[in-house]
Amino acid sequence: MLKRFLPGEYAKSVFHIYPHFLKEKGIKGIITDLDNTLVEWDRPNATPKLKNWFEMMEQNGIKVTIVSNNNEKRVRSFSEPLNIPFISKAGKPRAKAFKKAAEQMGLKKEEVVVIGDQLLTDVLGGNLCGFHTILVVPVSSTDGFWTRINRKIERKILKLLKQKGMLHWEE
Repeated sequence: MLKRFLPGEYAKSVFHIYPHFLKEKGIKGIITDLDNTLVEWDRPNATPKLKNWFEMMEQNGIKVTIVSNNNEKRVRSFSEPLNIPFISKAGKPRAKAFKKAAEQMGLKKEEVVVIGDQLLTDVLGGNLCGFHTILVVPVSSTDGFWTRINRKIERKILKLLKQKGMLHWEE
């Protein structure tokens, strides 16, 4: 049961995830969360550094799709200026949006990684679908109401994972 919440890997941020690292693992596509994974949940646009990260992925042939539980207006206004496909109101951790994103990219689950800042939505959903998962540190120390509730549950899960010796990174 606990293994469903265990990410395949951990990174401090998306900026610590490089195309060569992904390509070595046979990864050709990224499904990424938006809020507190790519930018702060209340930041409307991508930072220049994030735009460069997206360009680096594209130049290396790695497709990116944003999959977010947030509303369409929020996700569209962030994604469209970057020309990045997206799925809003995803209902993560349910599988439908993850599978749809992989299908839209034309990739098999073994060729896709899910990147996110939450165990209960991104990691659990990605793991249940059979994708490789990478947990990143949230880019903001503040969260929306529902995410604050999730974080409390996640802290308990992380504590259990640590007690069982399943975590292999520094907190």
